[in-house]
Amino acid sequence: MIRLIKKAIKNPKTAGLYLLEMPFFHFLSDRFYIKLQYYLRTGKILNLNSVQSFNEKLQWLKLYDRNPLYTKLVDKIEVRKFIAEIIGEEYLIPLLGVWDRFEDIDFEKLPNQFVLKCTHDSGGIVICKDFNRLDLEAAREKINKSLKKNYYYHCREWAYKDVKPRIICEKYMEDASEDGLRDYKFMSFNGKVKCSFVCSNRNASTGLNVDFYDNDWNPMPFERFYPRSGHIISKPKAFDKMFEFAEILSKNMIFVRVDFYEINGKLYFGELTFHPGSGYESFTPESYDFLLGSWIELPNQNRKV
Repeated sequence: MIRLIKKAIKNPKTAGLYLLEMPFFHFLSDRFYIKLQYYLRTGKILNLNSVQSFNEKLQWLKLYDRNPLYTKLVDKIEVRKFIAEIIGEEYLIPLLGVWDRFEDIDFEKLPNQFVLKCTHDSGGIVICKDFNRLDLEAAREKINKSLKKNYYYHCREWAYKDVKPRIICEKYMEDASEDGLRDYKFMSFNGKVKCSFVCSNRNASTGLNVDFYDNDWNPMPFERFYPRSGHIISKPKAFDKMFEFAEILSKNMIFVRVDFYEINGKLYFGELTFHPGSGYESFTPESYDFLLGSWIELPNQNRKV
């Protein structure tokens, strides 16, 4: 407790964010919570009647773009049904099992390598590259901790509120030609991809790199929270198919990020994300926050909310 008080004195905003996520504050309305969290994270006042930047508009979308379909699309089990129906089951990473409780998992029936994920959150993941070296108790603790949390209360991304907490196991995927998997993420606005970015070096000691590209695969000169890699990343062989699928999957959606992998020459779906970084990842230079914001066309944007 004394340590927490000292931290609060040194950095009251960080302490405020920590306190906001405690169950005691769950009663706060989404609107009040989001405005308060936005200030604590960015130091800026959020005027929901005049949102302009990408990050500001993501906050607006959290509050007012509430298509019931989104709850299924952020559920790691339910989204597989959507993907299979729209673009085909062959683009899904093989599924090895689904359980309600960690204790229900029969590890003897799983391969030596696999990935466990919670269906209802971001970060509840255990990557097993060798079962003989897996710390099973640490895995149990991590997964059970995630199962107890409602991810919605973290940043009030409403779509997660009613997702049933479950555990899925997927095949461990590894690209023989790359140092770790690369994510190819397509930013789609009203069903039209405007740019994409690549996440690389996830396993490197230097940390994650993020590189943005326009639709002709020219580098875009800005950073969003994570540093660029410092070199041109080769265009994925399946880029055109990724682009096509991203626009198909994002049809009739104001904004969504559509993620893919290219593993050993084969295309796989990753996930759909409606509020990347929950709208708190800064742009450098900041002008690109407003450029991407101009691509989001909000319905009745000028009305009072």
